[in-house]
Order: sequence, then structure tokens, then C-alpha cells
Amino acid sequence: MTSTALRYPRLFLSLVKFEHTIFALPFAYIGSFLAVDGVPSASDLLWITVAMVAARSLAMALNRLIDARIDARNPRTAGRELPRGALKPWHVALFCLPSLAVFLVAVYQLAPIVRWLWPIPVTAFVIYPYLKRATWLSHFWLGAVDGLAPVGAWAAITNEMPLEAWLLGAAVAVWVAGFDVLYALFDLEHDRAHGLHSVPARFGVPAAFAVARACHVATVVFLALAGLVLAAGILYWVGVAVVAGLLLYEHSLVSPRDTSRLDMAFFTMNGVISVTFFVFVLADVLVG
Repeated sequence: MTSTALRYPRLFLSLVKFEHTIFALPFAYIGSFLAVDGVPSASDLLWITVAMVAARSLAMALNRLIDARIDARNPRTAGRELPRGALKPWHVALFCLPSLAVFLVAVYQLAPIVRWLWPIPVTAFVIYPYLKRATWLSHFWLGAVDGLAPVGAWAAITNEMPLEAWLLGAAVAVWVAGFDVLYALFDLEHDRAHGLHSVPARFGVPAAFAVARACHVATVVFLALAGLVLAAGILYWVGVAVVAGLLLYEHSLVSPRDTSRLDMAFFTMNGVISVTFFVFVLADVLVG
């Protein structure tokens, strides 16, 4: 009975890749800490966390639901919960409803501006899975959606969205877009065979690496610009330098001729990057 009771929670946690929340959540915290140049209230941090987790769960569930037929044709993704039949489409659709409800409850505990803006990310979640059917720009749409994390957190506390919040959001957007371009290498042949669009499928492997590198250079530039506007302290700048070094190391792990360590470059290093930068920002605002 215990095994049966835990089966569906485990399946849903796997469906939404709950552990990957670590990529985006630290940047929401970064936006919230920098917004007040200190430590936000426990209430604000709680509801920002709840909103982020619920929004990401909704986004991933919608992605899996909309892409179920595509995933079933792809050997890499055919073992996911929907294609293999461990979950039914109605299960996932039903899961989306409480995810949206929890997101809305959290949003309404925060600043008034986010109560008006919440349809924007939800609409973006629905649109994203369809874009790969039409354009290789889908990577940048995904980046823009994730880039809302620091902007939304900033607005959720201050009821404002100043330039520095958008610069942080831009840094996240190009960071995510860059690694999503490389992630698409896993499905290069499948995408070409089934008419799906990505930078690697459209322009080739060397071009994909060039785009990813350009995106990650832009990540550092946007973080630096945000630091200038914020008049950030020394620890913020050390954090930017560490992020630059980690991105450089990440790109040293893979090349157009060797993608064998792509998993490490993504899922290990990107988690390290987001958490590490948050630690430096936290230290900076506490010291300052």
C-alpha cells in the first residue's frame, strides 16, 4: 500500500524534473535580495518560492502533455512518463490545475503588480512547446520565460520592474537559451527527420556552439551591466567573475567534435552556476 501511495507522487516529481528547479529558483532569490539590498521578509521569500515551484511544475507538465506524441517518437524521450503509459494525459492535465491554483494563491500574497501580470508567464508556458514545430527561435523563447524569474521576484516585493531587474532577467534569458541550444544536440537527427526546429537542426553543430558561446558571453555582460546600475559591492563582482570562469569551464567540457560530456556540462555545471552566484549576491548584500 505504501508503494502504491508513493507511486504517483514519484511519477509527477519525475515528470516535472523537480530537481531542476535549482536552475531557476536561485535567480528568483537573487532578484528578491537585490530588490531590497538585503534580506526580504520570510513571508515574501516563502511566497516567491511557492510561486516559482508551482509555475515551473505547471510549465513542465504542459510541456510534457503537449509534446507527448513527439516524445513517443524520440528514442531519448520515449521512456518518459506519458509515452510509456505510466501516466495518462488526463493525469497530467489534472496535475496542471492545482499547480496553477497554487501559483495564483502565491501570486496574490505578493505585490499588486504581479496579480495583473501572471497571465503572461502562463501564456508563455503554453506557447513554448509549439514553437519547436515552427521556428528555431524556441530556445530564446524558453530563455525569456526563465528570465522572468528575477524580474518577477523583484516586482513581487517592490511593485516595480526597474532596469536592473530587466538586466538580470536578460542575463538569465541568454544563459538558458545558450545551454538549451546545446541541449538540442541530443535530438539533432530526430529533429531533422521529423521536421522539428532548433539551432543545431537548422544551422549545424559548429553554429550551435558559436550561438551558445555568444549567449554565455552575453550572460556575463548583462550581469556586469546589472552590477553597474546597482552600484554592487565587491562580492557581487567576484560572483560575476566566478560565473564567467564556470561558463568557460562548461564550454571546455564539450566541442563540436566531442559532446560526450554534455550531460555534465548542463545539469551539473548549470546548477553550480546558479547556486554559486546566489551565494555571492547574498554575501554582498549582507556585507553591504
